[in-house]
Amino acid sequence: MAAEQLKIAMLSVHSCPLGRLGSKDTGGMNVYVRELARELGRRGHSVDVYTRAHDQADDQVHELGENARLIHLEGGDVQDMDKLLVYPYLGDILSELESFRERNDLQYDLIHSHYWLSGWLGRCAQRWWHVPHITMFHTLGAVKNTIGVGEDDPELRIWAERELAKDCRRIIAATESEKEDLIRHYDAPPQTIKVIPCGVNLDLFRPMGKQIARRQLGFDDDSIILFVGRLDALKGLDRLLMAMTHLKGRRGLRLIVVGGDDNSEPEVRGLQRLSEELHIQDSVTFVGPVRQEELPYYYSAAQVCVIPSYYESFGLVALESLACGTPVVATGVGGVESVVRQGETGYVVEDNAPLRLADRIAALLSRPDGDGRCASSMRASVLRFGWPNIAQAIVEEYELVLGDHVAPVW
Repeated sequence: MAAEQLKIAMLSVHSCPLGRLGSKDTGGMNVYVRELARELGRRGHSVDVYTRAHDQADDQVHELGENARLIHLEGGDVQDMDKLLVYPYLGDILSELESFRERNDLQYDLIHSHYWLSGWLGRCAQRWWHVPHITMFHTLGAVKNTIGVGEDDPELRIWAERELAKDCRRIIAATESEKEDLIRHYDAPPQTIKVIPCGVNLDLFRPMGKQIARRQLGFDDDSIILFVGRLDALKGLDRLLMAMTHLKGRRGLRLIVVGGDDNSEPEVRGLQRLSEELHIQDSVTFVGPVRQEELPYYYSAAQVCVIPSYYESFGLVALESLACGTPVVATGVGGVESVVRQGETGYVVEDNAPLRLADRIAALLSRPDGDGRCASSMRASVLRFGWPNIAQAIVEEYELVLGDHVAPVW
C-alpha cells in the first residue's frame, strides 16, 4: 500500500510531548514525538498524538502544527504522576481513547507508540481497530538493569517489553546497538526491527555568535562547559562534576547545568551537595529546565557540551549541540559514535571516568580560534539528521508495513 496521506494515531501516554524538558520524565522522547508529528503533518499526513491528561489547565485538544494535534485523555488524577503509576490506568485511558475516536468518527491507518506503556496501549488498540502497530521503546529496561546505575526497573516493564518485542509488526530502533539489545534480551525477530536514527530541528538549532548568546543569557566571559539533560543517575552528571576537579587549574571556567526540576528536588540537592564536597560550587550553575526555544542560546554560548551518560537510547543532545556549532565530549553510548567525528567535531571517550572526561574537555578548550573547526563545519556534519530525512525514512517503513497488512475478514 503506497499511501498518499496516512492517518496516524501516535501514543505517548506517560509523558506529554509539551512537558518541561529536563524534568523527571521529560526528555529526548518528548522532543522526538513532537518533532516527528509536526514533520509528518507538514508532509500532508494526519497525526493525532494521545497522552494522559496531567494538568487541569490544558485543553483536551492542542494544535501541534499543520495536520498534527495533541489530545489529552483522562486516566487517574489529572496531575503529574510517576510513570509506573500510570500502568493501572491504561484500561481507563484506552476507553477514553476509544470514546474520543468514536465521537469524532476517526479512523486510523496505523498506530505508532512510544515507550513500553504506550506500546501496551497500542497493542490493545491494534486488536480493536485491526490496524498495524509500530513501536519505539526509546530505552530498554533490561539494558538499564544490566548497567546497574540507579534504581532497577521492575519485572513488569521487562515482561511487557519482551511481549511487545515479539508481537509488534515493526520496531523502530534508533541505533544498531539497540537492535542487537532487542534481539539479545527480548528475542525480538530481527526482520521486524528497522534502524532509523533520531532527528534534529535544524531551523531551531543553528549557530549564533557566542557573544550574542552570552548577552541573551547574562553570562560573563568564563569558558563554559555545558550539560543538558534530566538529572537522572544514568546521565552521569556526578562524573562530570568530578571531572571539574581536574580542571580547577584553569581560570574562568564554569559548568552550566540545564535540566532537572526546581532546586528542592532530591536529585538537584544531591548534586549541589556533591559540588560543595568537591569544592567546585562556585564554578557550577544549575539553571533548571528551560524551554526548547532557549536551548540554542546555551549551546551557542558554550565552548563544549559534555554527555557523560552511562546509557542513552540515541543522544539527541549531541545532535543539537553540533547543529549549533559547539563540539561535544561524550561517552560511546547510543548513537553518539555515528554523530561525533573523533578529533574533529569532538571526542567519544571509552567511559565516563572523570580524568578521561577532563582530558578531552581540556583538549577542546585549548583549541585556538580560527583553526578551521568552525561552527559551520560542525553543523554540516549533522545535516543528514534533519527531520525531513528522518520523517521520510519513517514514512517508508509505515508504507512497507501497510503493504504487508491484511485486515481480518469477518
